[in-house]
Amino acid sequence: MTDQKIKPAILNLYLDDSGTRHPSRKPGKKPAHGYDWFALGGVLVREEDEEEARRLHAAFVEKWGVTAPLHSSEIRSQNEGFLWLRGKSKDEQGAFYEDLYGLMRDAPVIGIACVIDRPGYNARYAAQYLENRWMLCKTAFSVVVERAAKFAIGQGQRLRVMPEKCNKTEDAALKAYYAELRTDGLPFDTKNSGKYAPLTTEQLKTTLYDLRFKAKSSPMAQLADLYLWPVCMGGYNSGNRPYRRLRDDGKLIECILDDADHATLATKYSCFEGVDRKA
Repeated sequence: MTDQKIKPAILNLYLDDSGTRHPSRKPGKKPAHGYDWFALGGVLVREEDEEEARRLHAAFVEKWGVTAPLHSSEIRSQNEGFLWLRGKSKDEQGAFYEDLYGLMRDAPVIGIACVIDRPGYNARYAAQYLENRWMLCKTAFSVVVERAAKFAIGQGQRLRVMPEKCNKTEDAALKAYYAELRTDGLPFDTKNSGKYAPLTTEQLKTTLYDLRFKAKSSPMAQLADLYLWPVCMGGYNSGNRPYRRLRDDGKLIECILDDADHATLATKYSCFEGVDRKA
């Protein structure tokens, strides 16, 4: 009898993106909050917990008759797939948003991201690297995946990375970044990154299990989308209500880490030196 191969315990990282990924490209129409970031992030979920997260998503969608993917910006602005919210009373709208938050709170997921302040990034690197600055996507992807991999190691798990499908060019870029992490390790200057206790190339190769792209129709990809905006806002305004509620309910990775691990494992807010963070 041959020994059966034991399937490793898997932690899934669902990723969405937010903001403009090229350092020098203008972000277009500024949102009302006035912040300018690029971020990659979303949720961590144990593979065995996904069924419960999907069940909660299905119950919410059925209750409210939702036919469009749960897209954060459309929900907040009550546009496109959520234009129908404008026809509801204030009480009905409030009940919808409260149920939506209940889905985020009760789903067995944890929020994590890398958020880069674009003006801060350009102030730090423009003069030094001129036009050779990386796409912000490479920085954010490398950071959030490496931190999630560290967390997975601490849980005795391997990491599957599951970004939302975008387009051929951007999906190919993520595939290249992922392959580079497994073969060459992190792309950062070791002198500057040493304080973050980066994983070695061998650790990354051993821990990174798989890369799979998910469509917008994926319930887990939608949870990643819902989490990313408040996590981004939290870097600029810790009093932002959705961010504060997630933090107070223990739904962010910082909430389950020892203080000593925040610098190396928590959501990374990069190039925020010039940001006056509101409380």
